[in-house]
Amino acid sequence: MPELDIYELGTVPYREALRIQELFLEKRINNEINDSLILLQHPPTFTTGKRGDPANLLASEKKLKELGIDLEIISRGGDITFHGPGQIVGYPVIDLNNFGKDIHRYLRALEKVLILTLKDFDIEAKTISKLTGVWVKRSKIASIGVGVRRWVTYHGFALNVNTNLDYFDLIIPCGIQNIRITSIKDWLKANSEIDIQEVIENVKKNFQSEFQFSKSNIKEMNNLQKTFQT
Repeated sequence: MPELDIYELGTVPYREALRIQELFLEKRINNEINDSLILLQHPPTFTTGKRGDPANLLASEKKLKELGIDLEIISRGGDITFHGPGQIVGYPVIDLNNFGKDIHRYLRALEKVLILTLKDFDIEAKTISKLTGVWVKRSKIASIGVGVRRWVTYHGFALNVNTNLDYFDLIIPCGIQNIRITSIKDWLKANSEIDIQEVIENVKKNFQSEFQFSKSNIKEMNNLQKTFQT
């Protein structure tokens, strides 16, 4: 059974995280590294897939600048969404040659990881037919948008933990009208922030289990630097 390398990178600007993904992608395509899961947070950023509808951004460029929000148009699938503090973002870089070369199966597995993680916090989550992501009743709690190159994955998922949900008022999330966005803190009506590291630990556990990795290797920042030094 394959092994999984996990990198926890803290808060990383979106453009820098995209560069890191590209490095991982090239190394994994060339079979120079193990399958990997990159976990991090971003400063406030709106991202939209290359086929996303510009009309789903409701704020002007001036407003975004005033609020310190970046806008990135990227190569994943899906429409506009938000990344920011209090949200766990996961970028799996795994070779689907070892997982049936089936993108739909991969998406379902990502959803299952998040559903199991939410169950660990007594939240009953689900998927909704013809809609991506993970939902609690009719509220969306996690977004998924993936890219695949030569059967190696990149981009991934975003799970709202303590996220400031006001940012979602500036967009039509995922291009779906009248959608309600929630978070673990919001859904549990918690008076204080949820321990985000506890959520991360559950994500790691469930990812390893769902994708049937034999073990997880936790990598520090210096491992990242050594892996990509030239």
